[in-house]
Amino acid sequence: MLSSVQVKENGYSIREIESKDNPVVEKIIRTCLIEFGGDREGTAWCDPDLGRFSEIYNKHGYKYWVIEDVNGTVVGGAGIGALTEDVCELQKMYCLKEARGTGIAQHLMDLCLSFAKQYYRKCYLETFGNMIAANKFYQKNGFVSLERPYLETDHFSCDVWYIKDLNEV
Repeated sequence: MLSSVQVKENGYSIREIESKDNPVVEKIIRTCLIEFGGDREGTAWCDPDLGRFSEIYNKHGYKYWVIEDVNGTVVGGAGIGALTEDVCELQKMYCLKEARGTGIAQHLMDLCLSFAKQYYRKCYLETFGNMIAANKFYQKNGFVSLERPYLETDHFSCDVWYIKDLNEV
């Protein structure tokens, strides 16, 4: 099955999240949010489930993967979760600086979108305009900018929204 595939790129690998990864993934997300000024209300910073991904993403149509470096240290991750019946959301895609630019994020995106296509017609995401490289990455992967959020979510501080038709994957 797609979700159990291990991708390797430049010494990095991708695998499904395990309960032991929960605190590490939370720390990665918080580190990245601080880096981009997202350590405030209306972002993942205040998400009550931030340290429970192995439980949250352990149901039909949901999945979260982590990126490990050559030493087995988790350095990033991303997940897919339902937004509506036919629209999913690319959720909590964050990588530490050392993993950026290595090519592994593209493999992670490909895995997320391939998984999403099995359950949904479209994929939505919310982010920040000051995450310039991330925005270019999303656009390169076929995400189209929206003028406003697709739905109102708890992440009201996000100022950039994208959607992608999964039939194009």
